Amino acid sequence: MNKKEFISEVANASAIPRALAGRVLEAAMEAIVEALARGETVSVTGFGSFSVRWRAARVGRNPRTRENIEIPQAKVPAFKPGKALKNAARRAPDLLAMRPPAVY
Repeated sequence: MNKKEFISEVANASAIPRALAGRVLEAAMEAIVEALARGETVSVTGFGSFSVRWRAARVGRNPRTRENIEIPQAKVPAFKPGKALKNAARRAPDLLAMRPPAVY
């Protein structure tokens, strides 16, 4: 599902115009981004939590030259799914079982 399809789903489920659903989605995403920029955690009960985490510095490898490079520590956005979201994902169909067999 892409953003446009998601907005249509929200509009249909809420019985509101798609334009309004789009503005609501944009406002919600903007609020999450601004909270993360301030270093806050955004928790939506049952859905999950958005937060900022530190990724440790590490040594990587340039695939072209095979030379080791130092990758500095960085702040990255993170999402931890809530219990209801995890349970919904467990009920989803097994996509690997639905995939057609590989032809060699």
